Amino acid sequence: MARVRVSVDIDAPPRQVWDAIRDVTGHVTWMADARAITLTSRRRQGVGTTFDCATRIGPLALTDRVEITEWRPRRAMGVRHAGVVTGRGRFTLRPVRRAGRTVTRFGWQERLRFPWWMGGPLGALVGGRVLKRVWKRNLSVLKAQVEAGSGRAR
Repeated sequence: MARVRVSVDIDAPPRQVWDAIRDVTGHVTWMADARAITLTSRRRQGVGTTFDCATRIGPLALTDRVEITEWRPRRAMGVRHAGVVTGRGRFTLRPVRRAGRTVTRFGWQERLRFPWWMGGPLGALVGGRVLKRVWKRNLSVLKAQVEAGSGRAR
């Protein structure tokens, strides 16, 4: 099982960061590995929302089937992955006081299981390292978007 944790401090309050992430279809603007997100439920947000995320990292492309399992506005969003790679993930937003203002510590953690044909545990070890690098970059893009006030790619 791959356990991946990354985080970034964003110079904006949790409300502003939440506004940038609550629409899951917009995650393609800051996630380099997410090519397209298609809702598969009538719900557009909140627990029970489901979607397919067309994902590509290098030559590997797959569809990640995702369900939102936790929805705590301005605090946390949790998901269950039920595609080829399975597991659970969670975004957390924590206010941090810095120099008299509030910034947001945005955390992203995932526990993912890779199928045997992707190398199983060995694939998880290598894949986890690759995902950590990609997701660190993703958080840098999210940080830049939120701090620029756009919440979307320019």
